[in-house]
Order: sequence, then structure tokens, then C-alpha cells
Amino acid sequence: MLAPLQTGAARFSSYLLSRARKVLGSHLFSPCGVPEFCSISTRKLAAHGFGASMAAMVSFPPQRYHYFLVLDFEATCDKPQIHPQEIIEFPILKLNGRTMEIESTFHMYVQPVVHPQLTPFCTELTGIIQAMVDGQPSLQQVLERVDEWMAKEGLLDPNVKSIFVTCGDWDLKVMLPGQCQYLGLPVADYFKQWINLKKAYSFAMGCWPKNGLLDMNKGLSLQHIGRPHSGIGHPENQHPGLLFR
Repeated sequence: MLAPLQTGAARFSSYLLSRARKVLGSHLFSPCGVPEFCSISTRKLAAHGFGASMAAMVSFPPQRYHYFLVLDFEATCDKPQIHPQEIIEFPILKLNGRTMEIESTFHMYVQPVVHPQLTPFCTELTGIIQAMVDGQPSLQQVLERVDEWMAKEGLLDPNVKSIFVTCGDWDLKVMLPGQCQYLGLPVADYFKQWINLKKAYSFAMGCWPKNGLLDMNKGLSLQHIGRPHSGIGHPENQHPGLLFR
């Protein structure tokens, strides 16, 4: 399952973040959607299949973040949209900021409570079927397990710097805080800052990716791997996944 994710999320992130750093020089960016870029050697880039032109790139100074936590929620949905939407898939990849290797994953499905029955539209879009969310933990329970995972991975150590990476601001600016407010749940501080990969791409390439990851893949001449609107993939439903919508 992680092989396509490494060629998709990890390879994409290593190329994009390093290219944006080259374009912007020493400019560093603040949280909530603005990028902080990583140090990648030319040998590593070449090993990830970016060709001779990429192998000619110089190494960059060390990155201030030790880890990138790549996150992509899937949520209940329909046409017209249902309210409130509820998170039904909660995936995170722990990406080493120096090597761009995936070191750990967190992945859980979440039981929706306001609209417990998934719509046909939702299943068609995400590949998530009813059996995959029935009997799963509530969002409160999943958030508790996220915190346990963060602690186990050393990500709560004040000497370890990490930041979430999302494809857009929806996940951590709209979806999670909105559902937590609806349920009366606190939002952990580590969810309150993130890098918006679309903004990183726009800084590097000079254009906004209107169609998200598909446009970014095309702009960087990368092959799309997996299913859009799928967190880490659904082996139960035979849908290979990709991390970003």
C-alpha cells in the first residue's frame, strides 16, 4: 500500500518543496498554508526518478521541520451537500523532512453520527462503503488515538519540529475545526498550523492548480497514481489510494 504513496506523495513532495525553495531562495514561510521547504540532495532526487536535469540541482540548507505530517480527510457528502459533514477517514503519513521517506502512518475510519448512513454519492466519490465505517470509533476517540500516535512517534517532543501538510486549507481550516465545534471537542494546537501544498506549488510554478493534485501532477510531469478522493486507499474495497484530493 505504501509503494504507490511513496511514488505519489513522497516523490511529489520532495520535488515540489525543493523546487519551490530554489525559486524563492532563502525566504521562509509562516504557518497556515505557506510552505517551509526541505533539504534534499541531488543524489536523492535522482534516485526518486526525476532525471538528469533534477540531478544537477544543488543541495539545500537544512529544513527547520524534522517531519511533515501529510494529511487528507474524507468526509460524508452528497449533492446537494449535507450539513454538517463528518470525517469518515483520518489518514496521516509521517514524512522525514531530511530523507523524504515515509516513516510511519496513522489511518482510521470514523463512524459518522449525524448522518450515519453513507450516501451513494459519497461511496462513489471516496470508495468508502458502509461496512468500513460501521462500528468504527467516534471522532473523539480517533482524535485521542491520534494524540497517542503523535506521542509514540516523538512528535510531541518540544525539540522535534513537525507540521501538517494538506492539499488546500479545507481539512484543517474548515472540516476539523467545524466538526469539533459542532461536537463540542477541543482542537489540539498541532492541528492549528499547516502547509498548503497548493500554495507551495503556486509559489514555485507561478500558477494556481485549479484542479488540485491532478493539475500539480500535470504541471510537474508526474504520473498520477491511485484514486482521487481516497485517503490511503481501501483494500477492503479494492481501491488504491492517494493522499490528496
